[in-house]
Amino acid sequence: MSNNAQYGDEAKSTGESHTEFGRSVESKAQIADACRASSDSGVETLNVYRLVPIAAQSDPRWQSALNQGEVMVAARTSGDARIVASACELDYMEVDAAPAEGVSTSDASAFRDEKLYTVIEVEHAKAGLVRGLLKGEISVGTIKPVQI
Repeated sequence: MSNNAQYGDEAKSTGESHTEFGRSVESKAQIADACRASSDSGVETLNVYRLVPIAAQSDPRWQSALNQGEVMVAARTSGDARIVASACELDYMEVDAAPAEGVSTSDASAFRDEKLYTVIEVEHAKAGLVRGLLKGEISVGTIKPVQI
C-alpha cells in the first residue's frame, strides 16, 4: 500500500506524505518508553516474562512446531519476550540448509504463536538483567532433515 498523497488541484502525486517521523502519538510513546528503559549509565531495565504453552497436545498447530515447555526470559516487552525466546531456537540462517538468501525461520517459531504460547509478566523494570533466556531449555532441534 502506498503512502502517496494528493492535495487540492495538484496534477501529480509526489509520493510523499505530510507526516513526519516521530510525530505520531505511537512514535512519541515508543520513544518515551525507550528513554525510560535506559538509564544514564546505559544499563537497561528489563522485565521478566514466562512463556507458557497453552494449546492442548492434540492441537494441530503442534504438528509444525516444537513444544519447548515453559521458559523464562528477560525482555523489554511481552512481544520482545516472544522474539527473545524464538531467537534461542536454531534458524535456517545458522546452518548450511538455508532455503534461500535472507530467509529466516524465526517467524515460524511456536513462541511467536499466541495460540500456542501465552506470555506472563513475572517482574517489571528489573535492573541488572541481560536480555535473553533466564530459565528453561530451548532445543535447537527445530529444523528436521528431510533426508536421512
